Amino acid sequence: MLVIAHLSDTHLDGSPRSAERTARVMDHLHALPRPVDAILVTGDIADHGELTEYETAAKLLASPLPVLTCPGNHDVRDAYRKGLLGDGQGGDGPVNARHDVAGAVFLLADSTVPGRNDGHLDAETMAWLAGELASTPAGAPVFVAFHHPPVTLHHPVIDTMRLLPTEPLAELLADHPQVVAVLTGHFHTAAASTFAGRPLRIAPGVVSTLRMPWEGDGPLVDLTQPPGVAFHVYDDAGLLTTHYRVVV
Repeated sequence: MLVIAHLSDTHLDGSPRSAERTARVMDHLHALPRPVDAILVTGDIADHGELTEYETAAKLLASPLPVLTCPGNHDVRDAYRKGLLGDGQGGDGPVNARHDVAGAVFLLADSTVPGRNDGHLDAETMAWLAGELASTPAGAPVFVAFHHPPVTLHHPVIDTMRLLPTEPLAELLADHPQVVAVLTGHFHTAAASTFAGRPLRIAPGVVSTLRMPWEGDGPLVDLTQPPGVAFHVYDDAGLLTTHYRVVV
């Protein structure tokens, strides 16, 4: 049985509030009686994309457990590489990474478009995904993760900045049945859907919770709700189950 703790949108901005909420979630995960197999963070790790924010993130996300990250639209690739990944060379190209953990493969793709809030998997990233999927044994479960959800989520703001186009990714996944699920962030609220016939699971926000249109008037995000985390459980029968928790 594989257990993945999935969090997103820490938006570390130098304030005590965002740092405390991130630390609270990490402390909760580290105190679990049964350690999770991996901690996945699907983007918007920094709020302004500044080097100091990533240096803070590196400290807060430090763990004896595997921590897997990908960037979001608030992240800046060069500073992300230098401050979070410890890559002194930096670089502005897509930040794509493969991690093999506990018999599973995690393909973390960069869906960001520098200077924009919407998402896109460019030709370099799609070629990387295709190559990694082609080289992965058919029996190995694969999780594809990135920041922007690839489906409509029925929110007038977030739906304008989702992943587009989605057809190339859907066609690629259709050729690779070993992909168990697509895991994303960006939405600041727990959600579950399907994409290309696979489970799509969206992590709740750490820094805030998105207010849905039917929940009444008010600010775009609710700052009073506690941070959340998703636990994805992949069992020996090949079933994926997700449990959502708030961390008080």
